[in-house]
Amino acid sequence: MSDFPNVHKNRSEWINLSHDIRWDDATWILTSAFIIFTMQSGFGLLESGSASVKNEVNIMVKNAVDVLFGGISYWMFGFGFSAWVEGESNQFMGVSHFFFDTDGHGVDGHLFALFFFKTSFATTATTIVSGAMAERTKLEAYILFSFFNTFIYCFPSHWMWRTDHSWFRQLGATDIAGASTVHLVGGVTGLVATVMLGPRTGRFKDKGTASKMGSPTNAVLGLFMLWWGWLGFNCGSTYGIANDKWVLATRSAVATITSSIGGGIVGIALSYVTKKRKFDIVYIINGVLGSLVSITAYCALARPWEGLVIGAVGGGVACLSVPIIEMLRIDDPVSVVPVHCVAAIWGMLSVGLFGEVDELDHILRYPGTNNPAAIKLHIPQKR
Repeated sequence: MSDFPNVHKNRSEWINLSHDIRWDDATWILTSAFIIFTMQSGFGLLESGSASVKNEVNIMVKNAVDVLFGGISYWMFGFGFSAWVEGESNQFMGVSHFFFDTDGHGVDGHLFALFFFKTSFATTATTIVSGAMAERTKLEAYILFSFFNTFIYCFPSHWMWRTDHSWFRQLGATDIAGASTVHLVGGVTGLVATVMLGPRTGRFKDKGTASKMGSPTNAVLGLFMLWWGWLGFNCGSTYGIANDKWVLATRSAVATITSSIGGGIVGIALSYVTKKRKFDIVYIINGVLGSLVSITAYCALARPWEGLVIGAVGGGVACLSVPIIEMLRIDDPVSVVPVHCVAAIWGMLSVGLFGEVDELDHILRYPGTNNPAAIKLHIPQKR
């Protein structure tokens, strides 16, 4: 059991358009969303730096398209499908708040804050896929994809984050900041997209052909922007700082940074060992990003050493998955599948390994397998 103090409302009620969001909570949510939107620049720099120079502008424009057309579709129907309103939603999807607006009665700031924050998540889920599709799609086709990809994101979002009555929640699944709904969904969608498109011309022409980075400097700069933006991603998912939620926010920040430290160190070590004492930028990038994806599911509850372990394993599996993807002749220019799909799977599993039941926000109701209480829970007692 955690030593967190009790509060009166749980996280699911905040997500479900609760009026309990205060002005300071809304300020925290909006500020975090501002930071998350700047991650679009990080994704753009990482993707353009990983691809050939001739396609840099095209890739940067596609990242703008993610916000433009992904944002309009989320306003039109995405928020309505993913939101939960008592008496107006079902287990599968929401059926209200389409073409999002309010009736103008009362204080509507909590609704606008949540919509803005969730829009940043929805556009991020689409941007993830753009890396897997790099250099093989026309802008017209990508505009259509950005618009309709909202459908892919909003339903898992509803299943995971709706209420305590959602079927994922009833199964005991916990995902604080979107390891499954954002990164796993984006990673799987990216895998399907790159398989459908096929490899770039000449990508696997010769055995051992490697994809050359157009601008390693841009790629590393993109890593930095994503790294710091991830703090807004994870810390903002506490949905405020009032009623002792600031405890979760600070814990999330520490777990996020220790996780990235673990993943980055593992990435450097793997590069040094497998590349014969050379340091490969791709290993460093994938190590850090894989660790950040891994900690996303458990960020607000993880202890510092747990964040370090989760990040180290996440960075390791992300780096080691790249050769497997290449062996299968899947052309993934930005390592979307290893970083966002494989690492997200580990991140979701880590909740079951390290989880502690918390009494502050009631985010996690079941202890992990490393907790003595969990052993008693899973092993039948002798009569």
